[in-house]
Amino acid sequence: MRIVLLGGPGSGKGTQAKKLTDKYRIPQISTGDIFRAAVKEGTPMGLKAKEYMDKGELVPDEVVVGVVKERLAKPDLDKGFMLDGFPRTLGQAQALDKIMVEISKMIDHAILVDVPDEELMKRLTGRRTCRNSACGKMYHVMFNRPKKEGICDACGSELYQRDDDSEATIRERLNVYAEQTAPLIDYYDKKGLLRRVEGVGPIEGIFSSIVRVLG
Repeated sequence: MRIVLLGGPGSGKGTQAKKLTDKYRIPQISTGDIFRAAVKEGTPMGLKAKEYMDKGELVPDEVVVGVVKERLAKPDLDKGFMLDGFPRTLGQAQALDKIMVEISKMIDHAILVDVPDEELMKRLTGRRTCRNSACGKMYHVMFNRPKKEGICDACGSELYQRDDDSEATIRERLNVYAEQTAPLIDYYDKKGLLRRVEGVGPIEGIFSSIVRVLG
């Protein structure tokens, strides 16, 4: 079973990916993990990626695709895999199709963990962090509240919202997703591969829905 996992930031797809890989015994492939592995192994594409990463620059598509291609050719993926975080753009999705033809395989399912934007905003802006760096405990105003509002249970320090959890930052992340990644939904739908699952509700319920659509 070869799966592409789709969903906006905060959709919970990472949690579902872990549960799916445990159930189906297929490796989860995230771009972060394969970049680190390729750099560590010193593969040709890993070394190219490192050049950009060392400069703090965005790794270009052709290098991202090259690193993914190296990973997909490895024998531990013969029985299947789950791609999480790739493809992110239509260009990457089209490049993935070419890779799959080259290795004589095909994508079986594109699972969309579908969550409305306003729900994503609540989830992503609700995180609070202990200001005491020695503690750093994290909370959430919806899912993991402290006993006393604004105060860390563990050390009594003030809780604050980090800049990257602010509404403006999260709104920009959602805009980038809508522009770059959301078009993949239509792309895979037209191919007959899209499996849409509502991503609101208990984790186990969402997982059961995914398992059902996978048959």
